[in-house]
Amino acid sequence: MLKFTSWFLAVATGVLLYVPALAQLSVSGKIVDAEDDKPLPGATIRAGSFRGTVTNEKGEFSLKNLPKDTDLLEFSYVGYENQKMVLASLQSWNSNVEIKLVRSSFSADEVVINATRANQNSGVAFTNVGKLELSKQNLGQDLPVLLNFTPSLVTTSDAGAGVGYTGLRIRGTDATRINVTINGIPYNDAESQGTFWVNMPDFSSSVSSVQIQRGVGTSTNGAAAFGATVNINTNEFRKEAYAEINNSVGSFKTRKHTIMAGTGLLNNKFTLDARLSKITSDGFIDRAKSDLGSFYVSGAYFGKKSSVRLNVFSGKEVTYQAWEGTPEARLKGDREGMLAYIDRNGLNERDAQNLLNSDSRTYNLYLYDNQVDNYQQDHYQLVSSHTLSKNWTFNLNGFLVKGRGYYEQYRDNDRLRNYKLPSVIAGGDTITRSDLIRRRWLDNSFYGTTFSLDYNSFQKLTANIGGGWNQYDGNHFGEVIWARFASNSSIRQRYYQNVGMKTDFNVYGKVYYQLTDKLNVFADAQVRKIGYFVKGDDNQQRQQSHDVNYTFFNPKGGLTYQVSESSTAFASFSLAHREPNRDDFTESTRQIQPQPEVLRDLEFGYRFQKGRVAASVGGYYMNYKNQLVVSGQLNDVGNPIKINVPESYRAGIELEFGAQLSKQWKWNANATFSQNKIKNFTEYIVNYDDENGGYQTTNHGNSNIALSPNVIVGSQLVYTPVKNLEVALLTKYVGKQYLDNTSNEGRKLDAYFTNDLRLIYRVKPKWMNEITVSALANNIFNELYESNGYTYSYIYGGQTTTENFYYPQAGRNFLVSVGLKF
Repeated sequence: MLKFTSWFLAVATGVLLYVPALAQLSVSGKIVDAEDDKPLPGATIRAGSFRGTVTNEKGEFSLKNLPKDTDLLEFSYVGYENQKMVLASLQSWNSNVEIKLVRSSFSADEVVINATRANQNSGVAFTNVGKLELSKQNLGQDLPVLLNFTPSLVTTSDAGAGVGYTGLRIRGTDATRINVTINGIPYNDAESQGTFWVNMPDFSSSVSSVQIQRGVGTSTNGAAAFGATVNINTNEFRKEAYAEINNSVGSFKTRKHTIMAGTGLLNNKFTLDARLSKITSDGFIDRAKSDLGSFYVSGAYFGKKSSVRLNVFSGKEVTYQAWEGTPEARLKGDREGMLAYIDRNGLNERDAQNLLNSDSRTYNLYLYDNQVDNYQQDHYQLVSSHTLSKNWTFNLNGFLVKGRGYYEQYRDNDRLRNYKLPSVIAGGDTITRSDLIRRRWLDNSFYGTTFSLDYNSFQKLTANIGGGWNQYDGNHFGEVIWARFASNSSIRQRYYQNVGMKTDFNVYGKVYYQLTDKLNVFADAQVRKIGYFVKGDDNQQRQQSHDVNYTFFNPKGGLTYQVSESSTAFASFSLAHREPNRDDFTESTRQIQPQPEVLRDLEFGYRFQKGRVAASVGGYYMNYKNQLVVSGQLNDVGNPIKINVPESYRAGIELEFGAQLSKQWKWNANATFSQNKIKNFTEYIVNYDDENGGYQTTNHGNSNIALSPNVIVGSQLVYTPVKNLEVALLTKYVGKQYLDNTSNEGRKLDAYFTNDLRLIYRVKPKWMNEITVSALANNIFNELYESNGYTYSYIYGGQTTTENFYYPQAGRNFLVSVGLKF
């Protein structure tokens, strides 16, 4: 790892110091409103892939030392039509160029999400990913995989190939701490606070842009942003009619078929867009099949002062379960270790032979042919924007999410009493156990509203007042659909049922003020109120009753300073709170009750761009109070519980740079170097030899937080030998990760280093808009690695046993796609 890090830093330093001699052209000017000639402060100017700037409070901009071969200048401002100009036409102009932008109701889609997105003056670390960049990777894998090369991000896949259950971590924080919104509307599951991307198959095909804010970020709606925010926008105005067909095939019988079409602008007021998708895959892991279907329909009305858009989209997934991972002995091919594992865990002959005879990297515990997760989620969004005056805009949205589904499991020789069934008397025998099949159901509704009132003085001040209210109603229940010895059960015997209700209200205010020509200050404050109620029994037949309420105040503030024409510095401080999730409550004990977590986040950075080079360096210190972590303690039915640890932190440096090395070569790269620590962590190992259910405890001092690599590096080296052909080498390095919070070298994921090769060829025949042929060869050097895992330990028979489980990822594999645009 030291060699890799040294190589990366040496190359990055060389690129950052490289300023091409071709940088000779300079352009400056002013951007104004076409209607009244008033300046537009904060307008964006882009020149090529890396250069860009924003106008000051007088609407003025300056770009110096541009490369001669820069083709276009692009001018944009939220709520206005974009303009593009050929740079050659500007070369004869004086420095005081005036660009007039036209206000447009068709830009309302950008206005709606503006209040929850960061900008250059927000003082936070963020990355924008556009539709074009997503489409290059979108050959069938889920959205987390498409975002894999953004800073500080690590992805994982249960099935091993990026289709089905996938997840992401940002700065080491898991999905329950990452806020996700779609068009400013909350998406996280209200109870678990996690994000289930499998419920949105091929959603990437309908996404116009994604913004990832690292750290607390700016105030938003929904789940607490306790490490990152993923802000997704699907709304996109397309003036011309279009149709697209995309088909992909690849390893593990992966297939993706997508049809998209849109009417363009009808009667200068209406648009209608639609998508239909189907994805299937056998998965890398044995039997880890996915059968995924989805659709997306969006209709919009654009008036002179108002716009209204209705989005309806749905995803249906049936995935074979690959949740349990692979035991360490199976992964290493250790037969003696596997035999010991079989003996310790009482595996029957069928399951023992499955373990012994499976491939070491594709093993799946489950053999029952319908061991599936079957779930459908339907979304309804009504999004509106209203121009009250030139300075004021009001956005009001409503939404409804309906979900219903189950996961099915075959259970060997399970206790009948666990399913509220009496024993079976057969002759003189009393049967207390039976093979059976059970389904665990979730039937839920999530509905609410979001709003924002946006003010722009078009001088020094911009501001937002926004927020939202939502309610979640969840019905959890379990059924026995078959049993070898059914006792006196009825069909679909219900053996547990509980309900959960959660309300979430927040209101926030944001202010940006240009204090001087170079200094911008921002302030952001949010009040969030949560009420959560649980009642009923769980799948262990324990009575659950939780009724809690929280009120959180989350202030934020920062500064952005224009150091020079080509560089900017920023700093910010944020305070955030996060409530415990459903499992934290339901798995708790009377003695250990979860408390809310607190995060103090300090962010600072420096951005630089000149000629063909753009770079940034940022630092962060995320200090946690009462972070909830697994310590080894168990509840009364043997399930792990989370405890609040008083002090923990994440601190790191994030580097980003991009360079246009030549007309044919372009390089984007990023690296994160961090420390992620729990102060004074105590591990608990349950001692089954102790009749009183005691623990053996070990204090590990300052230990590493689980699944938080200290080094993450991403690189995209792009070569364009001819106009229509692009070849890219995509590289990812993730340092070692510990499976728990003990920093134990015997419980870890090894570092891994993967390389993908991507080819894209585009041709534009006369009879259609475009034909695109894409090929993606993943893990071309066949790196054998695991991206996720878990561990637990116990004492029995005087010995301490540790069970490690891993999620192996696919070796060399490929995807090929053909896209047609009409």
